[in-house]
Amino acid sequence: MMRSDSDSSIGSFLSRSSVDPTLPLLPSGEYEVFLSFRGPDVRQTFADHLYAWLVRSKIRTFRDEEGLQKGETIGSSLIQAITESKIYIPILTQNYASSKWCLQELAKMVDCWKNGGGGKGQHIILPVFYFMDPRDVRHPDSGPYKEAFEQHNMKHDPETILEWKEALQDVGKMKGWHINELTGQGAVVDKIFTTIEFHLRANYTLATDELVGIDSSVEEVMELMNLDHSTSERIIGIYGMGGLGKTTLAKAVFNQVSMQFERCCFLDNIRETLLRNDGVVALQNKVISDILRKDSDQAKNASDGVRIIRERVRRHKIFVVLDDIDESFHFDEIFGKLGDFSTDSRFLITTRDARTLELLNECKMFGLEEMSHDHSLQLFSKHAFGVDYPPEDYASLCEEFIQVASGLPLALKVIGSLLFKSDKRFWEDKLIELKAIPSAKVQERLKVSYNELTHNEKQIFLDIACLFVGAKKEVPMYMWSDCDLYPASTLRTLVQRSLVRMDDNKIFWMHDHIRDLGRTIVREENSQNPYKRSRIWSNNDAIDILKNREGNDCVEALRVDMKGEGYALTNKEFNQFSRLRFLEVLNGDLSGNFKNILPNLRWLRVYRGDPSPSGLNLNKLVILELDGCYVTHSWKGWNEIKAAGKLKVVNLTSCGILEKVPDLSTCRGLELLCFHKCQWMRGELDIGTFKDLKVLDINQTEITTIKGEVESLQNLQQLDVGRSGLIEVPAGISKLSSLEFLDLTSVKHDEVEMLPNGLKLLVISSFSLSALPSSLIKLDICDSRNLQRLPNLASVTNLTRLHLKEVGIHEIPGLGKLKLLESLSICNAPNLDNLDGLENLVLLKELALERCPILGKLPSLAELTKLHKVVIRWCDVLGEIYGLGNLGDSLSHLDISWCPRLTVMDLLHSLLKLGTLVSSGFELTNILPLSLSIYTKLRTLEVRSSQLPDLTNLKNLRDLTITGCRELIEIAGLHTLESLEELSMERCPSVRKLDLAGLIKLKTIHIHICTRLTEIRGLGGLESLQMLFMSGCQSIKELPNLSGLKNLKYFSLKECRQLKEVNGLEELEWLDFNTDRRLKLKYLLKLVSRKGKQLVTQSARRVLFINN
Repeated sequence: MMRSDSDSSIGSFLSRSSVDPTLPLLPSGEYEVFLSFRGPDVRQTFADHLYAWLVRSKIRTFRDEEGLQKGETIGSSLIQAITESKIYIPILTQNYASSKWCLQELAKMVDCWKNGGGGKGQHIILPVFYFMDPRDVRHPDSGPYKEAFEQHNMKHDPETILEWKEALQDVGKMKGWHINELTGQGAVVDKIFTTIEFHLRANYTLATDELVGIDSSVEEVMELMNLDHSTSERIIGIYGMGGLGKTTLAKAVFNQVSMQFERCCFLDNIRETLLRNDGVVALQNKVISDILRKDSDQAKNASDGVRIIRERVRRHKIFVVLDDIDESFHFDEIFGKLGDFSTDSRFLITTRDARTLELLNECKMFGLEEMSHDHSLQLFSKHAFGVDYPPEDYASLCEEFIQVASGLPLALKVIGSLLFKSDKRFWEDKLIELKAIPSAKVQERLKVSYNELTHNEKQIFLDIACLFVGAKKEVPMYMWSDCDLYPASTLRTLVQRSLVRMDDNKIFWMHDHIRDLGRTIVREENSQNPYKRSRIWSNNDAIDILKNREGNDCVEALRVDMKGEGYALTNKEFNQFSRLRFLEVLNGDLSGNFKNILPNLRWLRVYRGDPSPSGLNLNKLVILELDGCYVTHSWKGWNEIKAAGKLKVVNLTSCGILEKVPDLSTCRGLELLCFHKCQWMRGELDIGTFKDLKVLDINQTEITTIKGEVESLQNLQQLDVGRSGLIEVPAGISKLSSLEFLDLTSVKHDEVEMLPNGLKLLVISSFSLSALPSSLIKLDICDSRNLQRLPNLASVTNLTRLHLKEVGIHEIPGLGKLKLLESLSICNAPNLDNLDGLENLVLLKELALERCPILGKLPSLAELTKLHKVVIRWCDVLGEIYGLGNLGDSLSHLDISWCPRLTVMDLLHSLLKLGTLVSSGFELTNILPLSLSIYTKLRTLEVRSSQLPDLTNLKNLRDLTITGCRELIEIAGLHTLESLEELSMERCPSVRKLDLAGLIKLKTIHIHICTRLTEIRGLGGLESLQMLFMSGCQSIKELPNLSGLKNLKYFSLKECRQLKEVNGLEELEWLDFNTDRRLKLKYLLKLVSRKGKQLVTQSARRVLFINN
């Protein structure tokens, strides 16, 4: 949990968002899951079973040499597969350590996990201990691995041996799955699959604009969606004129309900996308990619897309938002027949024209109306005055402007922002001007704000509207600066006027009305001839102007996607573009002699192509991006780049065949240098001439040395050497006064004497810190077992996040002074014995304490009223936790597990907003009421204790796990859990019967080692059930006929020795059984004969009677 994508990757500095489908994305990793195991141990049993299940579930999984491409060495391919995978599953067996390959893989996994995100989602390790005790894995010098390491010691150097042992120790401490004689392997496979699904799901939140007065509309739309019931009315349409906030409403609904679906997809800008020749296919491929999480199954044409969606997408419970459709949209053309989709799936559509929705079958419609007077006044005042209500002397004027805005949120924002900090005379003049424009002409009223812009502001506004919606801010700034448009002050004005917005990642966003306003202005430059407009963004127009060689001196910016065109662009297509300052070529090659053409080019971007022109005129070039291009060290363009004296940005992201650092020494003004993911790039990087450098990224390269005087880089703001080949801290780093971001996780060194004073985000490992800069906002320390003492944090008062992992500290000096801290995570701190000052962190939102074995008590949490997540696990001597009962208004996630000495806690009756409750290792009934019915928002409950409270009327509970409740005889209220989707019950030896009759949404059941269970009521009527796992239920003698379970695909039955017959298995896709008694399986032959179905058995000790 040490890093997050948004904080730690400078490579993302140059990437574009997915807001605009015409903007390219860098390719995602080929694999999602990496399996590591010693083949002879488990290849024909557990590993094959797990691999097959993952592959059948469309999860891209690497297993041994089967993922290799011809001609590649196994070493490089393994490294790439590990680096690109998100989830690692090492299967640790008795002989795992005897394989050097396994140990190398494990060490690389742990390195990526530590240096690439820890538990924050970039890389996750989920170990399987296959007939292995995790304690033996943690201690490789003894136990089963001792002999293997004695052999390795004779063949490998001590550093390698130490790295392997540390990797085993790290993995041995992780939560995973333990397989032994009593464990149902099929159940473990399902749990692994469920966990992987959770981590791979698109569990993201869409950014929304100000949500003034939107709550009631969200509730009404959700009511129309009828999520609690299956229905043929799967489409819900939101209609209303532009500027009302339909997209904002759709995003708010998406954020509320997305986690209730198996897969989700948000399609925006549909109206614009369908104008493209490949618009339908582009939308289909977006759906296929988001739902299946697999880019390789892309549609070639529209009918192919419908086929893929029909065969592979429709089976899932999906939620798709289709934003901004018009009459050109036809549901069947993109998705096929609506009736083919699950009755639990939903489609949410926004449009300006209600008639478009009326053409759709069985569509529920919601008309979004203008904002109420009170909400209009509130929103207008926020932008005009910065507060919710206007001053008294402006009240009457505000009323008139609200009438002019006609309740449109967009108009309220733009007009309010235009008037901000202006005198009354300006207000009165603008009111007269606006009143003269008919209320129906929204765009004309918005143009009043555009007309007030200066020349520079208009140029940047039009650039963003035509080219950069969805692009990051940083790189365009260089072009605008070189064109003397003064972008810093200009953008400030555009943002203040609500014409442009930037999200937290500094990505440009515009409302479609405002974007369309900008594009209309450009079209009106020449309404008859699109070739003579200043900016060409339509791909059809771009292809035509290049094919016809109609270049002219009107065009300043051009973007073209050459995918499928079948020819390279040459100098002849660009001959007449004398004023072109921006050129972007996607999926295409450049060739020919470009001498004396494109004399004003400032920005050249080639994406996934072969740029091999000669004679390029780069005298004015400031930005060169060749991301994903086929360039080598001998590329002839390097010589021409040496003449680019004004070059500020060089982005060579993902140039996968570039093996050496190119010579850019003549580019003395370089400010941004990115070699991100140039995985073959080796050697040393000489930064001696780059005195103006602001960003340096060598993440995921093999660069071993930074040569030159690092301290001379006084403008350097971001330095990322994570996962590089760098082995020591560059000398002089403490003198970098402008440095704000520093990632040194891959660098091993004993001590850093000083860090730069202006540093804001630090990710560091294996260091002793003598001092921390007071400017820090986020601090992550990992893999620092020798770190016995932290510097006093009292001076680091701006810190909002502190994450510590694998540290040897006893305390956190100055913790109580961190008044702005929002997230505190401490994991594997064996010497930590107090958290004095915790009670003072009044803004804390997340608290995670794991594996702090000598931490005996915590200060009261009563004053931490912002806390919404508390996780405390494996704190062996923690005896008391006070103050949780005071957090009823904030706490939504509580996990307290495996704290064996915990005896004193508040009663938790007041925590009515709990959505997740995990409790293992102490009596839940001691701190909760006998009935949990007051916890109406509870969605996940995981309990391991002897007793269980009454669960009656937990209407929203989705996931229930009960383990080790030895005295539990009956689960009170189980039949009332109408939203339950997964039930897991293990080692509850006193339970005799289960009543599942009312669980209409139940999809997965795990029942393991419930030795006295004799009856499962209602099992035959669970129409939503997809997977059923039973093992070690030795008293159960019969099951109801399962033929009514039309969705049941997977059935695992192990060690249920009294069970003699199972009926109704004809719809199964997978059967996994193990029994030494006579067992009748009806209709099994039908299962075996079905095309593509598989039968898996795991024991030769059985007698089968198959009846058909």
